[in-house]
Amino acid sequence: MKTTAEELRGVGLRVTAARVALLETVREGDHLDVEAIASGVRDRVGHVSLQAVYEALHALTAAGLVRRIEPAGSPARFEGRIGDNHHHVVCRSCGVVADVDCAVGEVPCLTASDAHGFMIDEAEVIYWGLCPACSTARSA
Repeated sequence: MKTTAEELRGVGLRVTAARVALLETVREGDHLDVEAIASGVRDRVGHVSLQAVYEALHALTAAGLVRRIEPAGSPARFEGRIGDNHHHVVCRSCGVVADVDCAVGEVPCLTASDAHGFMIDEAEVIYWGLCPACSTARSA
């Protein structure tokens, strides 16, 4: 198994303590926003500016090591689960996000009813509802 530093080098990125800490924070977290990622990086390596976190997230996302999702009305979230065809479910009340595997497999999710001439290579589905805790709170 490759180290985080080897993964960064493998996609042509310079290895820094902040990038290693950021990638590990995202992978150990659960759909973290930028503030939570910055806090996790600071816990690992000390001070790092928010601008450096944004720049590293941009580089890691562009390199395909991190996935960015942006549910409507929510700040961008980042996750380390990449390269598969999964989707997300978001709680309308508290905003918690969870992964949902594709119900029909890999290729059918990429078959649009009308692709308008596009070569589709990714589908992003977001389900909305209430998480179990918020659902229980509402019915109480």
